[in-house]
Amino acid sequence: MAEAQTKTADVSTNDIGLDGAGSLKPEGVEDFDVSDFFEYAAQNGAELVDLKFCDLLGTWQHCTFPVETWDEGTFEEGLGFDGSSIRAWQDIDNSDMVAVPDASTVRIDPFFERPTVSVIANIMDPETKEEYSRDPRYVARKAQDYLQESGIADTCFVGPEPEFFIFDEVRYEQTQHRGFYEIDSEEGAWNTARHEEPNLGYKPSYKGGYFPTSPSDTYHNMRSDMTMLLRRLGVTVEAHHHEVGTAGQGEIDMEYTPMMKMADQFVWYKYVIRNIAKEAGKSVTFMPKPIFQDNGSGMHTHLSLWKDGDPLFAGDGYAGLSDVALNAIGGILDHARAILAFAAPTANSYHRLVPGYEAPVNLAMSKRNRSASVRIPMYSGDEAAKRLEFRCPDPTMNGYLTFSALLMAMLDGIENETDPGDPLDRDIYDMTPEELAETETTPETLEEALHALEGDHEFLTKDDVFTEDLVETWIEYKTENEVKPLRLRPHPYEFHLYYDS
Repeated sequence: MAEAQTKTADVSTNDIGLDGAGSLKPEGVEDFDVSDFFEYAAQNGAELVDLKFCDLLGTWQHCTFPVETWDEGTFEEGLGFDGSSIRAWQDIDNSDMVAVPDASTVRIDPFFERPTVSVIANIMDPETKEEYSRDPRYVARKAQDYLQESGIADTCFVGPEPEFFIFDEVRYEQTQHRGFYEIDSEEGAWNTARHEEPNLGYKPSYKGGYFPTSPSDTYHNMRSDMTMLLRRLGVTVEAHHHEVGTAGQGEIDMEYTPMMKMADQFVWYKYVIRNIAKEAGKSVTFMPKPIFQDNGSGMHTHLSLWKDGDPLFAGDGYAGLSDVALNAIGGILDHARAILAFAAPTANSYHRLVPGYEAPVNLAMSKRNRSASVRIPMYSGDEAAKRLEFRCPDPTMNGYLTFSALLMAMLDGIENETDPGDPLDRDIYDMTPEELAETETTPETLEEALHALEGDHEFLTKDDVFTEDLVETWIEYKTENEVKPLRLRPHPYEFHLYYDS
């Protein structure tokens, strides 16, 4: 049994609630077994257990149970649910699935009125007892196993920087005769003339929101609340700040963490950000490009490989990198267009990946240069800080799948000693068309990215980390439910262009 559980015995319900200060993550939880789980639930007065799991597209699903309905068998047999009602999973004639809770993921959920512990589940087939190949968490565990079996490294550290917008209101509709969206924010640059009894100004301009203090940074206190709640849930936050965009664009950065742990943290991250905003009467979106002519929301992802406690990316090569690191970058650049089918997985993602808005569109590496798709940060000379930053992803991604795809690409590059090409240590946006033609670019649409994945996924299917079934399902779902439906619908701007043609 894990130690130090008695330390939580005196935590009151008020202390663990949304407005409390107590830790929502038990000490030593990574080593929890079933008895630890029940002891922790009892010590914190939990009446309910919320079972959560991530679907293929990255959405957290949940079902809640009275705690007394669970026993040790629950952690062996799991709990049944209808897999045909989860997007891109089972057909109705083969719909039964089971969710098996992982005791080592228990937390106290601060958003429920009644005391509730939350636990993440793995998905299994009820007849064969085999883990489900379309369960994103299973993919990440297989990628982690592949890393360790490769002998190249034993740990992949991931440090993402998710960005988001905080809006006051959002309205949208698409019917046969009507199609629109409308968003509003008290910070919106378009509201400088609005009657606000009184309007005090302090609206960050388009592309002018990076780093201002209050009062221009309207949502500093809300981001601080988000930060402190994430910390109580065991997520180490490095910093938060206003981002470049107007209308409440923010960023909260998580400290680098082993890949599997970070993938679990990322679903908690989005859950916390959205719900803190909702408690304040606001709405958060992780859409990459909700505002025209302003910066979009990305999720720059920092990566490094370690073995036996030692970093592998520091060396004597370009930007202080080792050959291992350079080959890892080569692998990412070689497979980047396919990776983006997971890392930038929506049609809206490709409205962000355009020139002029600090989003990379050219697949190249550079030190310090933020217009390159792979940047090597040069803040520190510490070998432990040596890493690469892949700047193309956005926060609509499924972290389990994207982090796994990036890891598999790095390993493929290392195994094949892939050359990353010459660095581009100049502003890529100022290069001539002839110079740019020599550099491969990101896909211009989701459909292009899906085609790239269709033609380049052998690096993912090594040891069945990603199965052929999962890759085919992803492409089919995205094509049938996103690419084709968008193609069928007229866009409002088409009326500006063509109505009187």
